[in-house]
Amino acid sequence: MSPDLWFLLVLAIKMAVAAAFVVTASFVAERAGALVGAMVVTLPIGAGPAYILLAIDHGAAFIADSTVTSLASHAASGIFGMAYVVAAQRRSFAVTITAAVGTWIACALAIRAVTWSVPGAILLNVATYGACVPLAQRYLHVRMPVITRRWFDIPLRATLVAALVGTVVTLGDSVGPVLAGIFAVFPIVMLSIMLILHPRIGGAATAAIIANAMWGLVGFALAILTLHLAAVPFGAPLALASALAVSIVCNIIIFMLRRAGHAARTAALNSAASPGA
Repeated sequence: MSPDLWFLLVLAIKMAVAAAFVVTASFVAERAGALVGAMVVTLPIGAGPAYILLAIDHGAAFIADSTVTSLASHAASGIFGMAYVVAAQRRSFAVTITAAVGTWIACALAIRAVTWSVPGAILLNVATYGACVPLAQRYLHVRMPVITRRWFDIPLRATLVAALVGTVVTLGDSVGPVLAGIFAVFPIVMLSIMLILHPRIGGAATAAIIANAMWGLVGFALAILTLHLAAVPFGAPLALASALAVSIVCNIIIFMLRRAGHAARTAALNSAASPGA
């Protein structure tokens, strides 16, 4: 198979996988709430296929180099998400999306201008999510509105996500490790969720999903770090599997802790409201 046909085949698979996951995440969020939807959104749906493609084309050493910039660029995803969350409370859909994407581009360009080391990228993420996670707390709890699904919802959502994935991957093809690392962590899944759900359930409800995703993005950063550390000594396949496992385990822990905290708060409120309190 020629390199061009191989690239198109892998790209088609990536577009299909990302579309399936985003459509699933959007329906899960509508039915199960912002927290569950956020845990699905922050799985490595977009970056995973991107790194599989990079591993096939370039090998483990290239992956290890790319993940340094990916880790630094991942901080831009948190700022992107918070820009959306804040703007979505009062601004129109078009203004909110423009502000969020513009924020990501500005951050990504600034990150690209710096030669990052692993410790520097880690410190950048600690500073970014150390600020974003507390800021997101006030936006976590919004009731998902009841909506009526239309027959064209699934094909429309899948087409939108596939088009976004195809555009990003095509732009990121045939570039060096720095730009490849930036494109690999473009927040395409979060952007897709914003584009799909904001017009359907409103800015505040969609912002709640993104706000709930902040802790999941911390787990995603740990997954990128795992991929960097494991790529060369263990090879790309095992490193990719390990990174996926880290992301899934982190999200499960986050979900369980959040549910336990919610149950404790509910029990305390019920106890305070009881006649014997």
